[in-house]
Amino acid sequence: MLRTRIKICGITRDEDFRAAVHCGADAIGFVFYEASPRYLSPQRAAELVRCLPPFVTAVGLFVNASPESIASTLKLVPVDLLQFHGDETAADCRRHGRPYLKAARVRPGLDLLEYAARYPDARGMLLDAFADGYGGAGKSFDWSLIPPVLPLPVILSGGLDAQNVGQAIERVRPWAVDVSSGVEVSRGIKDAEKIAEFVAGVRHADNRRPPV
Repeated sequence: MLRTRIKICGITRDEDFRAAVHCGADAIGFVFYEASPRYLSPQRAAELVRCLPPFVTAVGLFVNASPESIASTLKLVPVDLLQFHGDETAADCRRHGRPYLKAARVRPGLDLLEYAARYPDARGMLLDAFADGYGGAGKSFDWSLIPPVLPLPVILSGGLDAQNVGQAIERVRPWAVDVSSGVEVSRGIKDAEKIAEFVAGVRHADNRRPPV
């Protein structure tokens, strides 16, 4: 059975961190973008990362941050994977010597094949909805805009929740799904029941996928 990986992003509280890990998240995302309501200080993120069990990945999210700011954060927080949501070039992304994901804000006219070619050493491409500012604002996008084959593993984001994640997996067949607002009761405040329902939705969809 193919298993879709799950990332729970924008964790800000201890109880949400524990719920995500307990429910089986493969990755936990920490937002280091101060304009976000899900921003977490590096000091607080470091405390949570130290509590991660084996084989759960810590992901640090940045948006057009200066190299100095990123380096300062990485000195405090031992994240495994960087995630860039701004206008960073491939050189910007790779300069810190850690694996990275590059987010694409999907809308008509964006050539995802060309976009992926700009980041050949990325570990994957996170596809999110286009919105004013950065981040998908909890909105989904037209999945038909995604080419059937991309040169990088796809992490699907943007408006996912327990109700639509099964359809998303069936349609897109992503390597992973990324959720934030879809498991929240308010911005930055997750809900353990919503997290459990989302994970169950992913597992149900995986069980329905034909073997390859």
